[in-house]
Amino acid sequence: MPTKILEGLLIDEQSRLSLVEVCHACSRHAEWVIELVEEGVLEPVGGSPEQWRFPPAALQRALVAARLQRDLGINLAGVALALDLLDEINALRIQLRRPGG
Repeated sequence: MPTKILEGLLIDEQSRLSLVEVCHACSRHAEWVIELVEEGVLEPVGGSPEQWRFPPAALQRALVAARLQRDLGINLAGVALALDLLDEINALRIQLRRPGG
């Protein structure tokens, strides 16, 4: 049976990722991440791409964006819309789980 080697990145809630780290984790170029920021998919802190810092949740959003593009061929505007809809679905699910929800 072949051996599988998995790579991972351990991130705590206080961590902030640089543009380079997000690119590496997503296996994408900086231009792609910059386009995600321009579309409103990611919201970094910092004045320029060299100074940007992303919260851990941004990495998850970027990975989902990459999968939507790869698997479904969705453009970045469609990715932004799909992620907004997924966020809304998750918020509704949380609301339904609450007592009296």
